[in-house]
Formats: sequence, C-alpha cells, structure tokens
Amino acid sequence: MTAASDDSSFEVVELCAGAGGQALGFKRAGFAHRLAVELDANAYETLRTNIKGTIEINEEKRPIVQRGDVADPKVFAPEEHREVALLAGGVPCPPFTIAGKQLGANDERDLFAWAVEQVDKVRPRALMLENVRGLSLPRFSGYRQYVLDRLAEFKYVAEWRLLNACDFGVPQLRPRFVLVAMQEDDAKFFKWPEPVPDDERMTVSQAISDLMGVNGWEELEDWKKAADKIGPTIVGGSKKHGGADLGPTRAKRAWAELGVDAMGVANAAPARDDKLLPEPGPKLTNEMVARIQGWLPGYDWEFTGKKTSRYRQIGNAFPPPVAEAVGKAIMRALKHEGKAVSRESPDHDPVYKVLRTQGGFVSAQNLAREARLLNEVAELEQRITQLRLDFEVEERALSDGSLAYRLGEFKAFVGQEDHERHERFNKNRSKIS
Repeated sequence: MTAASDDSSFEVVELCAGAGGQALGFKRAGFAHRLAVELDANAYETLRTNIKGTIEINEEKRPIVQRGDVADPKVFAPEEHREVALLAGGVPCPPFTIAGKQLGANDERDLFAWAVEQVDKVRPRALMLENVRGLSLPRFSGYRQYVLDRLAEFKYVAEWRLLNACDFGVPQLRPRFVLVAMQEDDAKFFKWPEPVPDDERMTVSQAISDLMGVNGWEELEDWKKAADKIGPTIVGGSKKHGGADLGPTRAKRAWAELGVDAMGVANAAPARDDKLLPEPGPKLTNEMVARIQGWLPGYDWEFTGKKTSRYRQIGNAFPPPVAEAVGKAIMRALKHEGKAVSRESPDHDPVYKVLRTQGGFVSAQNLAREARLLNEVAELEQRITQLRLDFEVEERALSDGSLAYRLGEFKAFVGQEDHERHERFNKNRSKIS
C-alpha cells in the first residue's frame, strides 16, 4: 500500500491511542494528528518518540501526544477540538473480550459509550472506534443498539463491520469490530474498504522469513514450508498477567503447527545450527511479532521500553494496514469521492428498539410481537436477560399473570461525575492497560 501525504485540513484526534497502530495507519491515509491521548506510560513513550510536534490551543502550545485518563477533562477537553475531521480510538477491549468476563457496561475500563458521547461535543465529520470481536456477539446487541441510536440523535449515520486483518495484507487473522459514523452529507460517500485479492494475502513465512534466517539458520527452508499460512491472532495480554507469550492454549497449538514456539518471546533469531524438531520451533522476536501485527517494511515505527513492554504494545495494537485501509475509506468519503449512496444505520436489537421507542411498560406478548421474535417466550427471556447486563430493566406482573417490561438507565459510564467507574478506575489504575 502506498502512503498518502498528510493534509493538515484533515486532522485526527485519537483517544486511547495505544502504541500507534492506528496513528501510523491514519498518517499513511493522509490524516495529520491534532492530538493522541494514551494512559499507559510505555505506550505513551513510544507515541511520543514517533509523533512529534505541538498544537496551539487558547494561545498555548501543547504536545500532540498527551498522557492520562482520557475521560479526565484536564487531559482531554472535547470543546477544544470542535469540528475535527476524524475522532478515533481503540478504547479498552477487556469489557467485551470473549476470553474475559464480558462485563461490558459494568467494567471500569469500558470507555466505548463515553467515547460516543464525545461526538456531540466535538462534532467531528467522522468517528471511528475499534474493539474486539466479542462486541459483535448477541451478548452486546443492546449495547450496540444504544450506540447506534445515540449517534442517530447526534445526526450521524453509523455502521459496524467485522474486519479480519488478513484481508488487508496482515499475516494473521485478527478480527476487529469497527464502528464508523459520519455526518449525513459525508456518510453517503462512505464505502467499507475491499479485501485484498487472495494472491496478495500474506503468510507468516512471507512476512518474517528474512528475520528468521538472519543468522544463517540451516533449517529455514523447512520452517518456511510449515509457516506458509496465515497465523492466529497475536495476543498482547495485560498488566494483570505474567510475561509475554503469544496467547492462550489453543493459540499456542495453532502456532506450533506453524513451527513457532508460543511460550515466550526470543531475544534473537535462531542460530545457524538450531534444530526445528522435535521442538515446536523457534520463538519469535519482537521485531517478528511487529511484522505479523502489520508493521511491514515501509511501516516504520520505533517501540520503546523493555522486551515484555514492547511485546504488549505491539500485541495490543490495531494493525496499521487495517487502520490505513479504513482511514483511506473515510478520507475518500470526506472528500466526496465516488458515487453517493443513501445509507441508514442498521438495527441490532429489536427488543431494545421497541422498549426504547414505547418508553413505558410493554407487555411480554406485545414486545415479542413488535420485535418479531420467532420463539416468543424463550427468545424474549434470553434477550431481556442480556439487556439486564448493561441496562436497568424493570419488570411488572399484569393481572393475567403475564409480565411487562420497561427499559431503564444505561449502566455504562458516559461521563457522569458520580459514576462508580471513577472509584473502581482509581483503585485498579496500576493494572489497567
């Protein structure tokens, strides 16, 4: 992919910027950074090393890269960035990850709903937020519907899409759930990026064989045959866990089939006489992991810190080629390139929609009918149970013994000064990454 030259008239404010996967992708798509905010000290240092410069706000010059809790008004003041071209971020994933507890709105790390609220304050032309595949599951259909409806209230057209990194030239699967929202005049020109042709998909061996053979490893050709496949998802992990490794047990087995020992990260490539068998294979170095995460030749970036910290920064990042592809699609829409097509935000949770639209108590019978549920009793119970995880749902018995429901408050943090998120966040701040 060829990088576009950045244009200061198309600026991006990036929340929860991590170590810069999105930042590099957006730069290559033609966006100039106005602000990048990150909590983690190590990722912040990497961002600061790679993104230089200052911005002038209220006659005061400030660094483009800033560190802290992005929900703290002293760190990020949305009114200072009104009408920026793009508001973006990779808000924390643990609230939605399949491997975690999927606490969603009840997790102190959840900033997705809060980030959506910033749209009405910043009024960007476009919003892009990305998260893990877990957010696409039925468990979070009500959460997603809340987000879509809220953006519609702000006069934005929004859509979710599950994107696999391997479809954009990255040598691993890495599915990410991406939300793009645009003001109505621009949304008509937005089109999701097309996957690369099958013959342009990159395998693990294609991406890192030069690095694997840098010391003249004699068994490199045999390894290349085993590793000539798309890899499983790199897992960066968090501060709550131990040292660097490539993921849970199933991922380790998948890496072993590619001739990679996933039990840790190596300091160097294999020596000349290292053996491929009977071991699963060599460990990857951080440089190799970065290639597999999408920092391919031409995607220049310097990671700072110690080995485990560098690995986590890389492993938790949004692959730059995916950010670039989505960024270019947004840029084309902002420039009104291509043919305009009418767009509407799709529905994700019909039960939530009925409850929210009608406002008061809705009988179970009417709710199931209006939501067009196929198996009325079982499906309605399941959907109500899921909604209760993220929303207050009131229940009332009717005279005939049936139930009626009313949708109450959203439990997520959206900026409330008295929300319990603040206490939990401060208590666990040292473990949040």
